[in-house]
Amino acid sequence: MNNSPEGQTRCGFIAILGAPNAGKSTLVNRMVGAKISIVTHKVQTTRARIRAITVFQQSQLIFVDTPGIFTPRRRLDRAMVDAAWGGAADADAIVLMVDAPLFVEALTERPSARARVSREDTLKIIAGLEKSRRKAILALNKIDALPREALLGLVETLKDENRFSETFLISAEKGDGVEDLKTHLAGLTPAGPWLYAEDQLADLPLRMLASEITREKLMVRVHQELPYVTTVETDSWTEKKDGSVRIEQVIYVERDSQKSILLGKGGRTIKDIGKHARIEMQKSFDRRVHLFLFVKVRGKWLDDPQRYVEMGLDFPSS
Repeated sequence: MNNSPEGQTRCGFIAILGAPNAGKSTLVNRMVGAKISIVTHKVQTTRARIRAITVFQQSQLIFVDTPGIFTPRRRLDRAMVDAAWGGAADADAIVLMVDAPLFVEALTERPSARARVSREDTLKIIAGLEKSRRKAILALNKIDALPREALLGLVETLKDENRFSETFLISAEKGDGVEDLKTHLAGLTPAGPWLYAEDQLADLPLRMLASEITREKLMVRVHQELPYVTTVETDSWTEKKDGSVRIEQVIYVERDSQKSILLGKGGRTIKDIGKHARIEMQKSFDRRVHLFLFVKVRGKWLDDPQRYVEMGLDFPSS
C-alpha cells in the first residue's frame, strides 16, 4: 500500500462511456499500461463493468470500462446498458468517448449505417447525461484518422459548456493526447487514501479475466459466424505444485449447429482459440497455463440468471 503522508494521496473512479467500439477499452489499457479489457473490432465486446487501476501523480485512478451504450434489443443488451449507466452514476468523473471519424461521416450526405448508429447512440448518451445533470469530459478519439479541418469542425459541433467540462483530442491506440487527459483526471480525483495496492492493475477475479481472454480470442476467430450467442465461464482453477495452473473453461452456445462451427473441422477452430488464449493467459498471469476448453449447448442461456452472475451483470427482470 501507499506509504505517503496522509492528505497527499488522492483516489477516484472514472467512468469511460461511449457508443460501442468507440475505443473505450483501448483507452483504459493505454491509461493503465497493461491489457486489462479485451479489445476486438467487433462492437459490444465489453459486457461487464471492468475496473482497471493505475497510480499517477499521487492519484490512484480507478477506470471503469463500461459496455458500450446502445439501443437494447435483448435481455443481455439491457443488462449491458444498465451496467454502463451504473458505472457512470457512481463515478467521480465521466469521460465520454466519441469515434471522431464516424461522427464526422454521420454528418455527411450519405453516411454508412454504422456511422449513423454510432452518432445516434452518442447523442442518446449525451441526453442521458443531461437528464442526470452530470457533466462529462469529451474525448474525441481516433484523431489521427481525420484531417485537421474536419476535426476542428467536429469540436465546434460538439462543444457545449453545459454538457462538457473539457474537450480532449486523443488517439487511444497511438497514445496521442492521452497523457494530457490522464493528468487532468488525476487533478479531479478527491483527496483520500488509495483503495488498492500500489501494484494492483485490476479489480477483477483471475477466473473472470481468464474467461474474458478466451472470449476475446473466440470473437476474433469466429465473430462472423457466432457474433453474440456465446459466453465463456471458468469452471475450475487448479493450482499445480510446479507453480503452473490448470484452467478448465466451458463455452456455452445455444444450438448444436453453433457448437459445430466453434469446434471446426477436426477440432481445429477450438484448438486455435485455445492456443491463443493460453499464450495470452501465460503473459497476463506470468506462469505456465494448462488450458482445457469444452463446448456445451444450453438453449436460451441468455435467459438464465446464473449466466449473468458469471459475467458480472445484474439480471434484468424483463
